[in-house]
Amino acid sequence: MKFGGSSVADAEKIRNVAGRIAAAREQGDDVVAVLSAMGKTTDGLVALADEISQSPAPREMDMLLSTGERVSCALMAMALHDLGHDAASFTGSQAGILTDTAHTKAKIIEINPQRLLEQLGEGHVVLVAGFQGMSTDRNVTTLGRGGSDTTAVALAAALDAEVCEIYTDVTGVFTADPRIEPGATKLPLISHEEMLEMAASGSKVLALRSVEVARLHDVPLHVRSSFAPDEGTWITKETPMMERAFVSGIAHKSDEAKVALLGVEDQPGVAATVFTALADAHINVDTIIQNVGVDGRADLSFTVPLPDLRKALEVIEGMGDRLPHRETISDDQIGKVSLIGEGMRSNPGIAALMFRVLAAEGINIQMIDTSTIRITVVIARGEVERAVRALHEAFDLASEAERRSV
Repeated sequence: MKFGGSSVADAEKIRNVAGRIAAAREQGDDVVAVLSAMGKTTDGLVALADEISQSPAPREMDMLLSTGERVSCALMAMALHDLGHDAASFTGSQAGILTDTAHTKAKIIEINPQRLLEQLGEGHVVLVAGFQGMSTDRNVTTLGRGGSDTTAVALAAALDAEVCEIYTDVTGVFTADPRIEPGATKLPLISHEEMLEMAASGSKVLALRSVEVARLHDVPLHVRSSFAPDEGTWITKETPMMERAFVSGIAHKSDEAKVALLGVEDQPGVAATVFTALADAHINVDTIIQNVGVDGRADLSFTVPLPDLRKALEVIEGMGDRLPHRETISDDQIGKVSLIGEGMRSNPGIAALMFRVLAAEGINIQMIDTSTIRITVVIARGEVERAVRALHEAFDLASEAERRSV
């Protein structure tokens, strides 16, 4: 059971979550609960560090930020004790979570769950601080944004849990963002592959890395509300039911930027040079398009997260004579809209319908990117919400939940 920051934001909510955990234990389940920091605690710690130092050392940031989840775990243990349940809280390192040495964005290498198994064997509820572990050089590390989701799924895999329940402030995964499309409906079932594409395309329900771990280790996920007892969305392996519908959902991003290199030399090695330099600067490049070369020259375009635009332009400028080209242009007013669904594998015409709908809305497509179960278009940021609503209606996604429950 994983509970996010909004679920444990104050004493009353901690007691509410303790009741949920206690109820699961009283049903006979062994329970491991992973907790995030209370409310906006992590943001407050980051702000405090910024007051102290203009460039705080990453190692010390991890020491600081890891404290928030520890507070949540200790308080939850106290609440469970008051409900008559033995509970023990653990830091990431105490829970046996070993990571690499990349401070503030570490990745889990392995988990030794022996200590947790011993506690479970004694009938205790186990509470683990999310978002953190211990590196191979024995330092405290944190896992980056969404790290508590990753902690929970990785522990579920290591413990061979029946399910990893992700409790949050929404009731599940929806066909689109309900804040944009009021007709969006909750999906009762979605595949790991679909959820992975949705997370990568802008859905903020689950952290991308947590879904990757779930798919790799075949961990069933159940996303549900901390504040209501209703069933949420199950995320599992693909089933025949998922192929009945063309499209499962729509995801979007509004914090993207585009860079275009005009007139680059059309020869082997140019793209490798550009994207190696960007990778070395830790800039995540997404959609990439290179047109057919003419007279020995071509145009190369790609998208980056909006906060990385300035850094990407600095990298390109810094390449100098290593990247001869006519001009660099950028656009910080773009967004992306993605259609996602297992049914796309065997149903032609999805892209054509998507493009017709956007054309009818007068929305110009700047770039297109696809996978076997996803179609993404890059459009002007100001047209993203209109595109989401039009596509949701055109593909009748309001009925998707009903189709998946048949």
